[in-house]
Amino acid sequence: MKKILITGASGMVGRHLTAALTKKGYIVHALVRKPHPDTQQVKYFTWDVEKGIIDKVCVEDVDAVVHLAGENIGKKPWSKRVRTHILKSRTDSIGLIYKLLATVDHQVKQVVSASGTGYYGSKRDELLNEDRVPADDFLGQTCFAWEMAVAKGRSLGLRTLSLRSGVIFAKDQGILPKLAAPIKLGLGATLGSGKQYLSWIHLDDAVAMYIYALEHPALQGVYNMVAPEPVTNKQLNRQIAKILGKPLWLPPVPAFVLRSILGKMSDLLLDSTRVSPEKIINTGFRFQYPTLEAALKNIFSKEDQT
Repeated sequence: MKKILITGASGMVGRHLTAALTKKGYIVHALVRKPHPDTQQVKYFTWDVEKGIIDKVCVEDVDAVVHLAGENIGKKPWSKRVRTHILKSRTDSIGLIYKLLATVDHQVKQVVSASGTGYYGSKRDELLNEDRVPADDFLGQTCFAWEMAVAKGRSLGLRTLSLRSGVIFAKDQGILPKLAAPIKLGLGATLGSGKQYLSWIHLDDAVAMYIYALEHPALQGVYNMVAPEPVTNKQLNRQIAKILGKPLWLPPVPAFVLRSILGKMSDLLLDSTRVSPEKIINTGFRFQYPTLEAALKNIFSKEDQT
């Protein structure tokens, strides 16, 4: 029975991944900031990245690490302090684990980490694959530093892999409920030009891809974690409205209005990133929800649809 150490286990992906792994018979070691009672298949260990403190027992008999820890990039305006914290919460955390692995006996063989399609920056309608250079902006350089910090595990003899995640769609968390809320009220509108591409993935497929990465040791390096059907903002809003049975009649929200409200964080809504999952598909991975329509129909219950 394999043991997996998960950082960021209390986040949206972390909680669903923990549930999926334990359902398959894995034992999960979860790194958390505050003590939490253990269950039969999940054992909790505390750490404090800023203070460089970590419970050494967390890696005992662990076969692999899944690194999901990181400050939510959409939680606060991107002040200089917030940008620093977003970066360090990702790089210093995996660095703390590597520091521990360098000093104790362990059987960890692989590290599978999150990354983001923010790596690419805004590229209009270009189809982007993994061999592109990172964008010279905050998100691009943050993702690049994150991936480089993870890749340092190779010097410890570890297989490392980073999954560049698109926007993860789930019913009650993340960006989708925020996009759907005004549409449910009949107040939905296209954002900016509406032509900007969004690369997305259903939460179930994201969880499945992490498990796939863990169970296929030949995989290493970087893979895009996006569904095969990137969509424009206009297409996304129209499909949400169609699934919910609501009109979409308001004029577009101008980009300058979003920037005046959100500042640089408006990039999350206005940047155009059209990303290809061909590399991971070619390894044999199959999506449960490859199309936006299938994903939204699954996410929104019949009660949501009128």
